[in-house]
Amino acid sequence: MLKHEDNERLVRVGRGQPAGELFRRYWIPACLSEELQERDGAPLRVRLLGEDLVAYRDTEGAVGLVDAYCPHRRASMFFGRNEECGLRCVYHGWKFDRHGNCTDMPSEPAGTPLQGRVKMLAYPTHEAGGVVWTYMGPKEKMPAPPDYEWMRAPATHGYISKTYEECNYLQALEGGLDTAHSSFAHNIMIGKKQAFRNADTAPRLDVETTDYGYRYISTRNAGDNQKYIRVYHFVMPFQQMRGAAVKWSKDGGADDPHGIPKIDGHIWAPIDDEHTWVYNWSCAVDASVRYTADDFERWEGFAGRGKDDTIPGTYRQIRNKSNDYMVDRAVQKTQTYTGIKGVNTQDFALQESMGPIVDRSQEFLGGSDKAIITMRRMMLEAMRQVEAGAPPPGAEPSTHRLVRPYDAVIPADADWREAFRDLLLAKW
Repeated sequence: MLKHEDNERLVRVGRGQPAGELFRRYWIPACLSEELQERDGAPLRVRLLGEDLVAYRDTEGAVGLVDAYCPHRRASMFFGRNEECGLRCVYHGWKFDRHGNCTDMPSEPAGTPLQGRVKMLAYPTHEAGGVVWTYMGPKEKMPAPPDYEWMRAPATHGYISKTYEECNYLQALEGGLDTAHSSFAHNIMIGKKQAFRNADTAPRLDVETTDYGYRYISTRNAGDNQKYIRVYHFVMPFQQMRGAAVKWSKDGGADDPHGIPKIDGHIWAPIDDEHTWVYNWSCAVDASVRYTADDFERWEGFAGRGKDDTIPGTYRQIRNKSNDYMVDRAVQKTQTYTGIKGVNTQDFALQESMGPIVDRSQEFLGGSDKAIITMRRMMLEAMRQVEAGAPPPGAEPSTHRLVRPYDAVIPADADWREAFRDLLLAKW
């Protein structure tokens, strides 16, 4: 269990809160690039770490991320005119560039000194990997932009999507770091003992801390004198990386229904204390493997994020809390453990069922929770470091740019470190 005061430190992400100040020391996703396709196009509402913001792509193609409200009379900048490298408030015509400078004040006399004094809150942005990233912390402590391997893969070899989750980021992140639950929540082959997760439901975990977070090794008995090794990574403060290079079962059942070797993972970006954007990324293991639009849609559909699974015009799932995720009790009795369609929808159902913020003082943890316990301790220590004026771990790209996950079935007596020696280093 976790003390109530530690739980509060971990889950509150607003400005001035320990977790909020920690997140503000990293580059975090603000939106997808596809949400801002047009130069001088419509602004986009963004809520991040409890702050209401507006994003827009200006005339030069750069992305601005500014306060949602005009500093004049606090009218919404979502209704602003995106024109000539700036966003103009339609209430009185005050215009601001992406750096927050007031470039025009037509409702005031020409040459007014007020124009030079007025500033709009604006955050720096960096666009890479199909994501618009932002840094919301002290400018003098800003790290270099992120450089994860998946961000360097070309669009023909990877993809990224996002989904909306109605709970605190931490219980969502904990679900991503919990490999044991896949034997249950994601069991879509009830009764088929040859599937790795069904045959061995209690993986052995080893956690090794690193300068970016940690890597943890899950070992399952795969039968026939073999073992299934999966090397995950937790990259501070919100990312999971995992391998997806092998099929789960000998009879063809697989997490990846089209069998493309890849690496993938998630980023859990806090909207506020009770809501989260989940960014879902994937890239091929090397240049010999390319994705097609059909590949993308099949994988997204398997996860429950496909075109037919999403409310049109949004990143929200049709199967959600309001309709009990369309659980099918007949399917639950005979085919799948949950009766819920979509791997990530299964996750959302369980994580959101805990409430917006789970009370961790009521938990009873076991050996399969080793990775979660380590993550919590690491996050609490990072908060103490930031409070003491020290830089947080994993913020600089030099710590994470070569990190790669991997999984494979190997002989039971083989050393996974030797077998994976060259497979845990980035190829892109």
